[in-house]
Amino acid sequence: MLTLALLPLAVVVLGFAARQHPARVVLLAMLTAGLVALPSVSAFLELVGTQFLKARYLLVLMFALPVIAILERHGLRALAAQLVRGWKGVRTGRLLLAYLALRQGSAALGLTSLGGHAQMVRPLVAPMAEAADGDKHGEPPSTGAQSLSGPAAQAPVVRIGTRLSAYERRSSPPLTQGGNNSQSLLGENLTQLARNGSDRNSSEEVRALAAATDNVGLFFGEDLFLAFGAVLLMQAFFAERGIELTPLSIALWGIPTAILAFVIHGARLLWRDRRR
Repeated sequence: MLTLALLPLAVVVLGFAARQHPARVVLLAMLTAGLVALPSVSAFLELVGTQFLKARYLLVLMFALPVIAILERHGLRALAAQLVRGWKGVRTGRLLLAYLALRQGSAALGLTSLGGHAQMVRPLVAPMAEAADGDKHGEPPSTGAQSLSGPAAQAPVVRIGTRLSAYERRSSPPLTQGGNNSQSLLGENLTQLARNGSDRNSSEEVRALAAATDNVGLFFGEDLFLAFGAVLLMQAFFAERGIELTPLSIALWGIPTAILAFVIHGARLLWRDRRR
């Protein structure tokens, strides 16, 4: 029986080791735990339905996703990037530092839904940070090869890290034909591909920093709110063991941690500005 109880844990470990999608792994682990712990499938479905009815109010947040998608389709991300380009002296680190202060401060007041990855980071914060980082269009670079203009457009496209097929070797002119002209065209092509790859990496880094800033602000800010569930849970835990604590005293002990988190992450953001 003990071995079966550890089966959901084995599913999680094997799922992440195989680099499967986290949602798929968690769902499979949940199904495994339910089938192991409960006597029948009907009991498992009954438990899932009961818990769903108790927490169905959480689905209200799902109604915001179609609205955000429509706004993005009508140019919300481009508008956010255009707004940032009008600000003089704006840098990615300073912009994200301001958002960190807003996110952590609002979470400390209990306004945890003011930000978030879906409703704030993706449509607004990330495009603004990318525009401040120097992206000309405020959009992620294309995953394919960029269209080239000028003489480089006629140069053979070289895919870095792959071996040319026999057909490509026959159809591509050798470097000796055309002398230095072919070499210069090939060099322009390779330079353009390297620049596109560098821009793509920089864009991914900015998005990751924006998401991390939201996480840090929420995680260390919500612990300062007196009515936050974790604060009340800690109070109940200590009360069961005869230690009486008020939510205010627990929240006050979270202030040093919140300050340190703000200083450390803010220093990372400003250090990135100095490096660039």
